[in-house]
Amino acid sequence: MTKNQDFRYLNDPLPCDIARRKGMGDIEGALRLIDAALSSGVQPELAARLRVERMRLPLLGADYTLTREEAIALLQKEWPACTGEVFDALVDDARIDWRCINGRAMFHERFVETLRLYPQLAPGLKQEPKDNSARDAVLSRMKAEGGVTARITLKAAIAPAPGVDARRFEAWLPIPAACPQQSEIEILDCTPGGLCAPLDAPQRTIWWEESEKREFTVTYRYLHRAACTDPLTIVPDKEQTSFCLEEQEPHLVFTPYLRRLTERVTQGCAGPVEKAKAIYDYVTGNVDYRFQPAYLQLDSIADYCAAGLRGDCGVFALLFIAMCRIAGIPAQWQSGLYAYPGDVGSHDWAMFYIAPHGWLWADCSFGSSARRNGDAGRRAHYFGNLDPWRMVANSAFFAPLTPPNPQWRNDPFDNQSGELVADGRGLMGDERVYDRQILEFELL
Repeated sequence: MTKNQDFRYLNDPLPCDIARRKGMGDIEGALRLIDAALSSGVQPELAARLRVERMRLPLLGADYTLTREEAIALLQKEWPACTGEVFDALVDDARIDWRCINGRAMFHERFVETLRLYPQLAPGLKQEPKDNSARDAVLSRMKAEGGVTARITLKAAIAPAPGVDARRFEAWLPIPAACPQQSEIEILDCTPGGLCAPLDAPQRTIWWEESEKREFTVTYRYLHRAACTDPLTIVPDKEQTSFCLEEQEPHLVFTPYLRRLTERVTQGCAGPVEKAKAIYDYVTGNVDYRFQPAYLQLDSIADYCAAGLRGDCGVFALLFIAMCRIAGIPAQWQSGLYAYPGDVGSHDWAMFYIAPHGWLWADCSFGSSARRNGDAGRRAHYFGNLDPWRMVANSAFFAPLTPPNPQWRNDPFDNQSGELVADGRGLMGDERVYDRQILEFELL
Protein backbone atom coordinates (compact mmCIF):
# COMPACT_ATOMS: atom_id res chain seq x y z
CA MET A 1 0.00 0.00 0.00
CA THR A 2 1.32 3.46 -0.93
CA LYS A 3 0.76 6.78 0.78
CA ASN A 4 -1.77 7.67 -1.90
CA GLN A 5 -4.18 4.99 -0.66
CA ASP A 6 -4.90 7.30 2.27
CA PHE A 7 -7.09 9.28 -0.14
CA ARG A 8 -9.67 6.48 0.14
CA TYR A 9 -10.56 8.00 3.51
CA LEU A 10 -11.02 11.55 2.22
CA ASN A 11 -14.74 11.49 3.05
CA ASP A 12 -14.17 10.70 6.72
CA PRO A 13 -14.91 13.82 8.79
CA LEU A 14 -12.15 15.95 10.19
CA PRO A 15 -12.30 16.58 13.94
CA CYS A 16 -14.45 19.65 14.51
CA ASP A 17 -11.67 21.91 15.76
CA ILE A 18 -9.50 21.13 12.72
CA ALA A 19 -12.46 21.55 10.32
CA ARG A 20 -13.25 24.96 11.84
CA ARG A 21 -9.64 26.10 11.47
CA LYS A 22 -9.59 24.98 7.85
CA GLY A 23 -12.95 26.63 7.13
CA MET A 24 -11.81 30.00 8.43
CA GLY A 25 -8.59 29.77 6.44
CA ASP A 26 -6.30 29.25 9.43
CA ILE A 27 -4.00 26.85 7.60
CA GLU A 28 -1.18 27.07 10.14
CA GLY A 29 -3.59 26.44 13.01
CA ALA A 30 -5.15 23.44 11.28
CA LEU A 31 -1.72 21.97 10.54
CA ARG A 32 -0.65 22.49 14.14
CA LEU A 33 -3.69 20.60 15.43
CA ILE A 34 -3.21 17.81 12.86
CA ASP A 35 0.43 17.37 13.90
CA ALA A 36 -0.56 17.27 17.55
CA ALA A 37 -3.25 14.65 16.87
CA LEU A 38 -0.96 12.44 14.80
CA SER A 39 1.86 12.62 17.33
CA SER A 40 -0.42 11.84 20.28
CA GLY A 41 -1.75 8.60 18.84
CA VAL A 42 -5.10 9.54 17.28
CA GLN A 43 -7.67 6.80 16.70
CA PRO A 44 -6.17 4.59 13.96
CA GLU A 45 -9.36 4.88 11.87
CA LEU A 46 -8.80 8.66 11.61
CA ALA A 47 -5.05 8.70 11.02
CA ALA A 48 -5.22 8.28 7.22
CA ARG A 49 -7.68 11.16 6.90
CA LEU A 50 -5.42 13.41 8.93
CA ARG A 51 -2.35 12.42 6.92
CA VAL A 52 -4.12 13.38 3.69
CA GLU A 53 -5.14 16.74 5.10
CA ARG A 54 -1.61 17.27 6.41
CA MET A 55 -0.29 16.67 2.90
CA ARG A 56 -2.73 18.79 0.90
CA LEU A 57 -3.40 21.84 3.07
CA PRO A 58 0.03 23.47 2.51
CA LEU A 59 -0.52 23.13 -1.27
CA LEU A 60 -3.87 24.92 -1.35
CA GLY A 61 -2.36 28.32 -1.98
CA ALA A 62 -0.71 27.11 -5.20
CA ASP A 63 -4.08 27.27 -7.00
CA TYR A 64 -5.55 30.27 -5.19
CA THR A 65 -2.96 32.98 -5.65
CA LEU A 66 -4.94 36.22 -6.12
CA THR A 67 -6.38 38.57 -3.53
CA ARG A 68 -9.69 40.28 -4.33
CA GLU A 69 -7.85 43.48 -5.23
CA GLU A 70 -5.42 41.64 -7.49
CA ALA A 71 -8.22 39.68 -9.17
CA ILE A 72 -10.25 42.82 -9.92
CA ALA A 73 -7.16 44.61 -11.25
CA LEU A 74 -6.42 41.63 -13.51
CA LEU A 75 -9.94 41.77 -14.95
CA GLN A 76 -9.81 45.52 -15.42
CA LYS A 77 -6.74 45.26 -17.65
CA GLU A 78 -9.05 43.88 -20.34
CA TRP A 79 -12.39 45.00 -19.00
CA PRO A 80 -12.05 48.48 -17.45
CA ALA A 81 -15.77 48.70 -16.77
CA CYS A 82 -15.64 45.75 -14.35
CA THR A 83 -16.39 47.13 -10.89
CA GLY A 84 -16.05 45.54 -7.50
CA GLU A 85 -19.79 45.02 -7.44
CA VAL A 86 -19.71 43.18 -10.78
CA PHE A 87 -16.81 41.03 -9.54
CA ASP A 88 -18.66 40.15 -6.33
CA ALA A 89 -21.79 39.23 -8.30
CA LEU A 90 -19.72 36.81 -10.41
CA VAL A 91 -18.32 35.29 -7.22
CA ASP A 92 -21.83 34.91 -5.82
CA ASP A 93 -22.87 33.15 -9.04
CA ALA A 94 -20.01 30.63 -8.57
CA ARG A 95 -18.32 31.87 -11.76
CA ILE A 96 -15.13 32.70 -9.86
CA ASP A 97 -13.68 30.03 -7.60
CA TRP A 98 -12.09 30.98 -4.27
CA ARG A 99 -10.92 29.64 -0.94
CA CYS A 100 -10.30 31.23 2.42
CA ILE A 101 -6.54 31.09 3.10
CA ASN A 102 -4.91 32.70 6.12
CA GLY A 103 -8.11 34.52 6.94
CA ARG A 104 -8.78 36.12 3.56
CA ALA A 105 -10.52 35.18 0.31
CA MET A 106 -8.04 34.08 -2.34
CA PHE A 107 -9.12 33.52 -5.94
CA HIS A 108 -8.25 30.81 -8.47
CA GLU A 109 -5.34 31.76 -10.70
CA ARG A 110 -7.23 30.76 -13.89
CA PHE A 111 -10.54 32.45 -13.15
CA VAL A 112 -10.18 34.83 -16.12
CA GLU A 113 -9.92 31.84 -18.48
CA THR A 114 -13.17 30.51 -17.06
CA LEU A 115 -14.96 33.84 -17.48
CA ARG A 116 -13.74 34.12 -21.06
CA LEU A 117 -15.94 31.12 -21.89
CA TYR A 118 -19.04 33.14 -20.98
CA PRO A 119 -18.97 36.43 -22.92
CA GLN A 120 -22.50 37.26 -21.85
CA LEU A 121 -21.28 37.36 -18.25
CA ALA A 122 -17.98 39.13 -18.91
CA PRO A 123 -18.58 41.16 -22.09
CA GLY A 124 -15.38 43.16 -21.74
CA LEU A 125 -13.01 40.19 -22.01
CA LYS A 126 -11.32 39.53 -25.34
CA GLN A 127 -12.66 36.60 -27.32
CA GLU A 128 -10.54 34.51 -29.64
CA PRO A 129 -12.51 33.56 -32.77
CA LYS A 130 -12.99 29.82 -33.07
CA ASP A 131 -13.02 27.97 -36.35
CA ASN A 132 -14.92 24.70 -35.90
CA SER A 133 -15.00 23.86 -39.61
CA ALA A 134 -12.35 21.11 -39.35
CA ARG A 135 -14.13 19.52 -36.39
CA ASP A 136 -17.51 19.76 -38.11
CA ALA A 137 -16.10 18.13 -41.25
CA VAL A 138 -14.63 15.21 -39.29
CA LEU A 139 -17.79 14.67 -37.25
CA SER A 140 -19.80 14.66 -40.46
CA ARG A 141 -17.39 12.16 -42.00
CA MET A 142 -17.68 9.96 -38.92
CA LYS A 143 -21.44 9.90 -39.30
CA ALA A 144 -21.28 9.17 -43.04
CA GLU A 145 -18.58 6.48 -42.86
CA GLY A 146 -19.28 4.97 -39.44
CA GLY A 147 -16.00 6.26 -38.01
CA VAL A 148 -12.65 7.86 -38.69
CA THR A 149 -9.14 6.61 -37.91
CA ALA A 150 -6.13 8.79 -37.15
CA ARG A 151 -2.44 7.88 -37.05
CA ILE A 152 -0.84 10.02 -34.35
CA THR A 153 2.78 10.44 -33.27
CA LEU A 154 3.35 12.25 -29.97
CA LYS A 155 6.33 13.18 -27.86
CA ALA A 156 6.05 13.71 -24.09
CA ALA A 157 8.63 14.94 -21.61
CA ILE A 158 8.90 15.58 -17.90
CA ALA A 159 11.68 17.19 -15.86
CA PRO A 160 12.17 18.88 -12.51
CA ALA A 161 11.69 22.63 -12.60
CA PRO A 162 14.78 24.85 -12.46
CA GLY A 163 15.92 25.17 -8.88
CA VAL A 164 14.76 21.68 -7.83
CA ASP A 165 17.97 20.09 -6.62
CA ALA A 166 18.25 16.33 -6.21
CA ARG A 167 20.74 13.61 -6.95
CA ARG A 168 18.37 10.88 -8.10
CA PHE A 169 15.01 10.90 -9.88
CA GLU A 170 12.24 8.42 -10.65
CA ALA A 171 9.71 9.21 -13.37
CA TRP A 172 6.45 7.99 -14.90
CA LEU A 173 4.99 9.31 -18.18
CA PRO A 174 1.61 8.23 -19.61
CA ILE A 175 1.65 6.26 -22.86
CA PRO A 176 -1.15 4.82 -25.03
CA ALA A 177 -3.03 1.87 -23.57
CA ALA A 178 -4.88 -0.93 -25.28
CA CYS A 179 -8.57 -0.01 -25.42
CA PRO A 180 -11.45 -0.27 -27.88
CA GLN A 181 -10.23 2.79 -29.78
CA GLN A 182 -6.45 2.22 -30.02
CA SER A 183 -4.21 -0.22 -31.87
CA GLU A 184 -0.73 -0.53 -33.42
CA ILE A 185 0.86 1.14 -30.39
CA GLU A 186 4.61 1.64 -30.84
CA ILE A 187 7.29 3.20 -28.67
CA LEU A 188 9.57 4.91 -31.20
CA ASP A 189 12.10 6.47 -28.86
CA CYS A 190 12.64 7.14 -25.17
CA THR A 191 15.18 8.08 -22.56
CA PRO A 192 17.27 4.92 -22.04
CA GLY A 193 16.13 2.57 -19.30
CA GLY A 194 12.38 3.16 -19.63
CA LEU A 195 10.11 0.20 -18.83
CA CYS A 196 6.59 0.10 -20.24
CA ALA A 197 3.62 -1.10 -18.22
CA PRO A 198 1.43 -3.84 -19.73
CA LEU A 199 -0.83 -2.68 -22.53
CA ASP A 200 -3.91 -3.17 -20.35
CA ALA A 201 -2.60 -1.35 -17.27
CA PRO A 202 -5.40 0.82 -15.81
CA GLN A 203 -3.06 3.83 -15.87
CA ARG A 204 -0.43 2.94 -18.44
CA THR A 205 3.02 4.49 -18.15
CA ILE A 206 6.62 4.22 -19.10
CA TRP A 207 8.77 4.24 -15.96
CA TRP A 208 12.36 5.05 -15.22
CA GLU A 209 13.89 3.74 -12.03
CA GLU A 210 16.14 5.97 -9.96
CA SER A 211 18.40 7.82 -12.33
CA GLU A 212 20.70 10.79 -12.36
CA LYS A 213 19.03 12.06 -15.53
CA ARG A 214 17.00 15.25 -15.12
CA GLU A 215 14.74 14.92 -18.18
CA PHE A 216 12.70 11.95 -19.35
CA THR A 217 11.12 11.73 -22.80
CA VAL A 218 9.11 9.24 -24.82
CA THR A 219 7.93 9.29 -28.42
CA TYR A 220 5.13 6.97 -29.47
CA ARG A 221 2.80 6.28 -32.39
CA TYR A 222 -0.62 4.67 -32.45
CA LEU A 223 -3.85 4.36 -34.42
CA HIS A 224 -6.98 5.84 -32.88
CA ARG A 225 -10.34 4.76 -34.27
CA ALA A 226 -13.31 7.00 -33.48
CA ALA A 227 -16.40 4.93 -34.28
CA CYS A 228 -19.80 6.54 -34.75
CA THR A 229 -22.94 5.05 -33.25
CA ASP A 230 -26.42 6.40 -32.62
CA PRO A 231 -27.19 5.00 -29.14
CA LEU A 232 -30.88 5.67 -29.58
CA THR A 233 -31.02 2.98 -32.30
CA ILE A 234 -29.72 0.26 -29.97
CA VAL A 235 -32.22 -2.26 -28.63
CA PRO A 236 -30.76 -3.19 -25.23
CA ASP A 237 -30.74 -6.68 -23.79
CA LYS A 238 -33.41 -7.25 -21.19
CA GLU A 239 -30.85 -8.83 -18.88
CA GLN A 240 -28.87 -6.26 -16.90
CA THR A 241 -25.10 -6.46 -16.63
CA SER A 242 -23.52 -6.21 -13.19
CA PHE A 243 -19.96 -4.88 -13.68
CA CYS A 244 -18.80 -1.29 -13.17
CA LEU A 245 -21.76 -0.49 -10.92
CA GLU A 246 -20.07 -0.13 -7.55
CA GLU A 247 -19.19 2.90 -5.48
CA GLN A 248 -15.52 3.86 -5.29
CA GLU A 249 -14.24 6.02 -2.48
CA PRO A 250 -13.62 8.87 -2.32
CA HIS A 251 -15.20 10.38 -5.46
CA LEU A 252 -17.75 7.89 -6.79
CA VAL A 253 -19.95 7.82 -3.71
CA PHE A 254 -23.71 7.33 -4.01
CA THR A 255 -24.81 9.99 -1.57
CA PRO A 256 -28.49 10.39 -0.71
CA TYR A 257 -28.58 13.59 -2.77
CA LEU A 258 -27.11 11.87 -5.84
CA ARG A 259 -29.59 9.01 -5.50
CA ARG A 260 -32.55 11.39 -5.34
CA LEU A 261 -31.23 13.44 -8.25
CA THR A 262 -30.69 10.35 -10.42
CA GLU A 263 -34.15 9.04 -9.60
CA ARG A 264 -35.72 12.34 -10.68
CA VAL A 265 -33.63 12.71 -13.84
CA THR A 266 -34.34 9.15 -15.04
CA GLN A 267 -37.98 9.02 -13.99
CA GLY A 268 -40.13 7.67 -16.81
CA CYS A 269 -37.20 6.37 -18.87
CA ALA A 270 -37.91 3.04 -20.51
CA GLY A 271 -34.46 1.46 -20.44
CA PRO A 272 -30.71 1.98 -20.03
CA VAL A 273 -30.21 3.98 -23.24
CA GLU A 274 -32.95 6.43 -22.32
CA LYS A 275 -31.60 6.68 -18.78
CA ALA A 276 -28.05 7.34 -19.98
CA LYS A 277 -29.34 9.97 -22.42
CA ALA A 278 -31.37 11.65 -19.67
CA ILE A 279 -28.29 11.75 -17.43
CA TYR A 280 -26.13 13.14 -20.24
CA ASP A 281 -28.73 15.79 -21.05
CA TYR A 282 -28.94 16.78 -17.39
CA VAL A 283 -25.18 17.04 -16.90
CA THR A 284 -24.48 18.87 -20.16
CA GLY A 285 -27.52 21.09 -19.74
CA ASN A 286 -26.91 22.18 -16.15
CA VAL A 287 -23.19 22.00 -15.33
CA ASP A 288 -21.01 24.87 -16.56
CA TYR A 289 -17.27 24.69 -17.09
CA ARG A 290 -15.00 26.17 -14.43
CA PHE A 291 -11.27 25.56 -14.02
CA GLN A 292 -10.59 23.54 -10.89
CA PRO A 293 -7.81 23.33 -8.33
CA ALA A 294 -5.67 20.21 -8.22
CA TYR A 295 -8.00 17.21 -7.79
CA LEU A 296 -6.28 16.27 -4.54
CA GLN A 297 -7.97 19.40 -3.07
CA LEU A 298 -11.51 18.28 -4.01
CA ASP A 299 -13.84 16.23 -1.81
CA SER A 300 -16.37 13.65 -3.12
CA ILE A 301 -16.19 15.02 -6.67
CA ALA A 302 -19.43 13.62 -8.12
CA ASP A 303 -21.48 14.98 -5.24
CA TYR A 304 -19.52 18.25 -5.33
CA CYS A 305 -20.40 18.69 -9.01
CA ALA A 306 -24.06 17.77 -8.56
CA ALA A 307 -24.48 20.31 -5.77
CA GLY A 308 -22.44 23.17 -7.28
CA LEU A 309 -23.09 22.60 -11.01
CA ARG A 310 -19.55 23.70 -11.87
CA GLY A 311 -16.59 21.62 -12.97
CA ASP A 312 -13.93 20.77 -15.51
CA CYS A 313 -13.85 17.77 -17.84
CA GLY A 314 -13.01 15.19 -15.17
CA VAL A 315 -15.58 16.55 -12.75
CA PHE A 316 -18.25 16.32 -15.49
CA ALA A 317 -17.18 12.74 -16.23
CA LEU A 318 -17.34 11.59 -12.61
CA LEU A 319 -20.84 12.98 -12.14
CA PHE A 320 -22.02 11.17 -15.28
CA ILE A 321 -20.36 7.91 -14.17
CA ALA A 322 -21.83 8.08 -10.67
CA MET A 323 -25.36 8.79 -11.89
CA CYS A 324 -25.15 6.03 -14.50
CA ARG A 325 -24.02 3.50 -11.91
CA ILE A 326 -26.80 4.53 -9.55
CA ALA A 327 -29.25 4.00 -12.44
CA GLY A 328 -27.85 0.51 -13.06
CA ILE A 329 -25.83 1.41 -16.17
CA PRO A 330 -22.19 0.22 -16.15
CA ALA A 331 -19.91 3.22 -16.54
CA GLN A 332 -16.21 3.88 -16.17
CA TRP A 333 -13.49 6.45 -16.57
CA GLN A 334 -11.29 7.11 -19.57
CA SER A 335 -8.68 9.82 -19.94
CA GLY A 336 -5.43 10.90 -21.50
CA LEU A 337 -4.85 13.66 -24.00
CA TYR A 338 -6.85 15.71 -26.44
CA ALA A 339 -4.38 15.53 -29.31
CA TYR A 340 -5.43 18.07 -31.92
CA PRO A 341 -2.66 19.30 -34.25
CA GLY A 342 -1.13 22.33 -32.57
CA ASP A 343 -3.16 21.87 -29.38
CA VAL A 344 -2.36 19.01 -26.99
CA GLY A 345 -3.87 19.03 -23.52
CA SER A 346 -5.11 16.80 -20.72
CA HIS A 347 -8.69 15.60 -21.06
CA ASP A 348 -11.16 13.23 -19.35
CA TRP A 349 -14.43 11.64 -20.42
CA ALA A 350 -16.67 8.67 -19.61
CA MET A 351 -17.67 5.29 -21.00
CA PHE A 352 -21.01 3.54 -20.52
CA TYR A 353 -22.05 0.02 -21.45
CA ILE A 354 -25.21 -0.98 -23.27
CA ALA A 355 -25.63 -4.71 -23.92
CA PRO A 356 -25.49 -6.24 -26.48
CA HIS A 357 -23.70 -3.37 -28.26
CA GLY A 358 -20.87 -2.84 -25.77
CA TRP A 359 -19.06 0.30 -24.69
CA LEU A 360 -20.09 3.77 -25.79
CA TRP A 361 -18.66 7.14 -24.83
CA ALA A 362 -19.90 10.37 -23.28
CA ASP A 363 -17.85 13.56 -23.29
CA CYS A 364 -20.00 15.73 -21.05
CA SER A 365 -17.51 18.59 -21.02
CA PHE A 366 -17.63 18.88 -24.81
CA GLY A 367 -21.39 18.42 -24.69
CA SER A 368 -21.74 21.30 -22.24
CA SER A 369 -19.50 23.45 -24.43
CA ALA A 370 -21.70 22.69 -27.44
CA ARG A 371 -24.79 23.66 -25.47
CA ARG A 372 -23.07 26.87 -24.39
CA ASN A 373 -22.38 27.68 -28.05
CA GLY A 374 -25.83 26.71 -29.31
CA ASP A 375 -24.58 23.73 -31.33
CA ALA A 376 -27.21 21.04 -30.82
CA GLY A 377 -25.66 18.68 -33.36
CA ARG A 378 -22.27 18.65 -31.68
CA ARG A 379 -23.89 18.22 -28.29
CA ALA A 380 -25.81 15.18 -29.59
CA HIS A 381 -22.62 13.70 -31.11
CA TYR A 382 -20.78 13.47 -27.79
CA PHE A 383 -23.46 11.20 -26.37
CA GLY A 384 -22.23 7.83 -27.61
CA ASN A 385 -19.24 9.09 -29.60
CA LEU A 386 -15.94 10.91 -29.32
CA ASP A 387 -13.59 12.07 -32.11
CA PRO A 388 -10.20 10.96 -33.46
CA TRP A 389 -8.18 13.58 -31.52
CA ARG A 390 -7.47 11.44 -28.46
CA MET A 391 -4.74 9.52 -26.69
CA VAL A 392 -6.13 7.09 -24.12
CA ALA A 393 -3.73 6.28 -21.28
CA ASN A 394 -6.12 5.61 -18.39
CA SER A 395 -9.14 3.34 -18.05
CA ALA A 396 -9.65 3.76 -14.31
CA PHE A 397 -9.80 6.60 -11.80
CA PHE A 398 -7.67 6.32 -8.65
CA ALA A 399 -5.64 3.40 -9.97
CA PRO A 400 -1.97 2.68 -9.17
CA LEU A 401 0.86 3.32 -11.58
CA THR A 402 3.24 0.55 -12.70
CA PRO A 403 5.14 0.13 -10.47
CA PRO A 404 3.14 1.97 -7.79
CA ASN A 405 4.55 5.34 -6.81
CA PRO A 406 5.28 5.00 -3.07
CA GLN A 407 5.45 8.78 -2.55
CA TRP A 408 2.65 11.34 -2.62
CA ARG A 409 1.55 11.79 -6.23
CA ASN A 410 1.01 15.15 -7.86
CA ASP A 411 -2.34 13.71 -8.97
CA PRO A 412 -3.31 10.66 -6.90
CA PHE A 413 -6.40 10.01 -9.05
CA ASP A 414 -5.42 10.40 -12.70
CA ASN A 415 -2.21 10.48 -14.75
CA GLN A 416 -1.98 12.75 -17.78
CA SER A 417 1.18 14.78 -17.28
CA GLY A 418 3.31 12.23 -15.43
CA GLU A 419 4.84 11.90 -11.99
CA LEU A 420 8.33 12.67 -10.76
CA VAL A 421 10.09 11.68 -7.52
CA ALA A 422 13.28 13.47 -6.45
CA ASP A 423 15.42 11.97 -3.71
CA GLY A 424 12.39 10.10 -2.37
CA ARG A 425 9.94 13.03 -2.47
CA GLY A 426 7.08 13.39 -4.93
CA LEU A 427 7.28 16.67 -6.84
CA MET A 428 4.11 18.77 -6.89
CA GLY A 429 2.65 21.37 -9.21
CA ASP A 430 5.21 23.86 -10.49
CA GLU A 431 8.09 21.72 -9.22
CA ARG A 432 7.62 19.72 -12.42
CA VAL A 433 7.93 20.82 -16.04
CA TYR A 434 6.14 18.73 -18.63
CA ASP A 435 5.47 19.02 -22.34
CA ARG A 436 3.43 17.19 -24.97
CA GLN A 437 3.63 17.82 -28.70
CA ILE A 438 2.24 16.22 -31.83
CA LEU A 439 4.97 15.25 -34.28
CA GLU A 440 2.68 13.72 -36.94
CA PHE A 441 -1.08 13.57 -37.39
CA GLU A 442 -2.87 11.90 -40.29
CA LEU A 443 -6.53 11.13 -40.83
CA LEU A 444 -6.75 7.85 -42.74
